[in-house]
Formats: sequence, structure tokens, C-alpha cells
Amino acid sequence: MLVLVTNDDGVYSPGIVALASAMRHVGDVLVVAPDRERSAVGHALTLHHPLRVSDLGDGVFSIDGTPTDCVNIGIHKLLSKKPDIVVSGVNHGGNLGDDITYSGTVSAAMEATLMGIPAIAVSLVTTGAGKNFSSAAAIAARLTSFVVMKGLPPDTFLNVNVPDMEEDQLCPPIITSQGKREYEGEIIAKVDPRGRNYYWIGGNAPQFRDDEGTDYHAIKRGHVSITPLHLDLTNYASMAILREWRIS
Repeated sequence: MLVLVTNDDGVYSPGIVALASAMRHVGDVLVVAPDRERSAVGHALTLHHPLRVSDLGDGVFSIDGTPTDCVNIGIHKLLSKKPDIVVSGVNHGGNLGDDITYSGTVSAAMEATLMGIPAIAVSLVTTGAGKNFSSAAAIAARLTSFVVMKGLPPDTFLNVNVPDMEEDQLCPPIITSQGKREYEGEIIAKVDPRGRNYYWIGGNAPQFRDDEGTDYHAIKRGHVSITPLHLDLTNYASMAILREWRIS
């Protein structure tokens, strides 16, 4: 098995180190990750300046670009053949509910899916430094074997969230839906020493609705959450309503 590992926290982050180590028990591993943290870049692709690749040895490469860039260059230039699976993570912090739209970790898995390659995004749900990356990585390794053996439905990838707990303390994995966040944004405005305004995009701690069956509901109760995501964003339920508008 050939596994491409990436993330959005950077090539030296503890999550990707733990993930690559666990994946080496599953198959051959190539790590292609951003040279620094690229959290919340979403599905961004670099088009307006060249990208540089650094060979760090032992099958590890860094790129001065986004997670989506890493998947593209890894598959098209650094690998001699198409990988059997792409695994993105282990992200420092959860990727739950509406927040997945910002996530570079999730977008890396999405990019692989666009190329017809099975993919998993894995995150450790923690508000601190994160203690149990190895537990999340071990779960990802087991899930990888299942995905490669059984396959995934068309245009589908998995978003996996793991509570920051020891592996033997985790409750069994649950197949979940994407939850809903109660978003309260905050923009912090300040003035620099030269009198110019500047802004930080901030916000309070995320508040998720505790709806049964969702990713947040599972995580809050100590379960590993596995959410199947797909590429088709069409809201089919709304199509009949919009057709009634008779737009001309």
C-alpha cells in the first residue's frame, strides 16, 4: 500500500509526525506537507507564484504552499505512481460542523477525492496543546486499511474527529452527520504606531448545537466521529422550490 500523508499544520507538527509513524505500519509512506502552518486556508490553490519543494529526507517533503498544493504536487510530481489513499492530519483541533469549510486538512482530502483517490481527514479535538496525537493516528491507520480494502462510495471521503483521550479510553467510532455551529464572529480593531487601522479576525470559542447523530454530539460523549462527506454541494431539496420562481 502506498499512502500520501499531508496536513495544514506544517511538516514539523506533532500530528503529522504521529500520523506518518502509524501509517508506516500500514504501507509505504510519502509525506508532503506545507513548510509552515496553513490552518483555515480552505481549498486554496496557489496560482500566482511558483512553489518550491524541499526534500527533508526519509520520504518527507515540504512545500511553501497550501495543503491542496501539496496533494497536487505530491501526486503529479513526487510519487512514481498514484497512491492508494491520501490521509490528511492529524490536525491540532477539531474539524466539526460548519468549520470544515475553512479547513485545509479537510480540503486536502477533498482534493484527493477530486482526483479519484480515496481520502481521510483526521483531527484531534482539543483546546490545549494536544496530548494524544498517537491515539488519533492509530485509529487513522486502522481506518485506512478498511478504506483501501472495502473502498468508498463515489465522490466520498471521510472526516474523522477523535477526542483528546488515550486510545483505550475512547468510546467506539460512530458514523455521524456534519453538525451545525452557532457562529459568533468578532473583529478586533486596533491602531498601529503609525496611526493606521488594522484588524484581527477573532471570535469566541465555537458553540455547536448538540444535535443527536452529529459529529459534535459524538465527540462530546467520547466517541470517535466518522462523517462521510461528498463533493456534490447541490441542495436537492431546494430545487423544486426554486423552479417555482419561474425565473426568465
